Amino acid sequence: MPINLISDTVTRPTPAMLEAMMQAEVGDDVFRECPTINKLEAKAAAMFGKEAALYCPSGTMTNQIAINVHTERLDELICETYSHVYQYETGGYGFNSGIAVNLVHGQHGKMTAAQIEEVIRPDQDWLPRSRLVVLENTCNKGGGSYYTLDEIKPISQLCKEKGLRLHLDGARLFNALVETGESTQDHGELFDSISICLSKGLGAPVGSLLIGDKKLLKQARRVRKVMGGGMRQAGYLAAAGIYALDNHIDRLKEDNAHAKSLGAVLSKSSFAENVRPVKSNILIFDVKAPYTADSFLEVLKGKGILAVPFGPQTVRFVTHLDVSAEMVEQVIGVLKAL
Repeated sequence: MPINLISDTVTRPTPAMLEAMMQAEVGDDVFRECPTINKLEAKAAAMFGKEAALYCPSGTMTNQIAINVHTERLDELICETYSHVYQYETGGYGFNSGIAVNLVHGQHGKMTAAQIEEVIRPDQDWLPRSRLVVLENTCNKGGGSYYTLDEIKPISQLCKEKGLRLHLDGARLFNALVETGESTQDHGELFDSISICLSKGLGAPVGSLLIGDKKLLKQARRVRKVMGGGMRQAGYLAAAGIYALDNHIDRLKEDNAHAKSLGAVLSKSSFAENVRPVKSNILIFDVKAPYTADSFLEVLKGKGILAVPFGPQTVRFVTHLDVSAEMVEQVIGVLKAL
């Protein structure tokens, strides 16, 4: 069986998670009658000190719902150039909400309060209205980089002063929190809404949560429905999310450590360059000629290792719960032999 470093979305439920799914009590969630989904939503909201949460099929949906409920047509969102909402959600901010995007060129997917303040639009008829700021933590395209609370606080304060809403795309937030030791409660105080993904490092097969206050989430449920996200007996899936939140957060430290080990080897190799700082479970690097990303990945595939190109010369590895310490050592051996 190949060692799959394509993404942390490729994980399979553990036997214990599958057992929890099989034992789930379910009902129709559109009528709010699924006890397991209700339990998951209440659990997630409480973790962040918020009033409510909404279970959705994907992180793209939770982000797109958040953008929609925070903005009106002719508004704009402000995000870093590498942000998932800009790079990988098919221009959904325009398609779903009729708004523009204002890009900040930060570092490794992160931006500062000063950079955000520079791009806030003046109130003119011919300009979109700056309305929403979106942070991604950790940042996928930024190589798993993350914001600390000290970096977020001035951004949150700026948004309050300027009347902007602040949303966190926290798809891999827990990969950051196990590194910083910071709390979900403290993050909840700084954002108007937060989305977290259950189907990445946490290992659930499906699902993300949008977290915020009751008024926001009431409208979010309507937007989820019109997007086709109203699910029925999805409690079987929600049970996996509960199990993941109870059992799979602390172990994310292992995934981060594995990525750092791989990064250390690549930094000393003759075929790799520009190895991005490894902060969590994502590792991005460039390969030198005569390799291209595609040819390099073909070599790895021949040795039972799967990954993805991130550009003509750029490769991404992602570690996760289905990549064991023994597998990491095997990958290290292959890399050292190249």
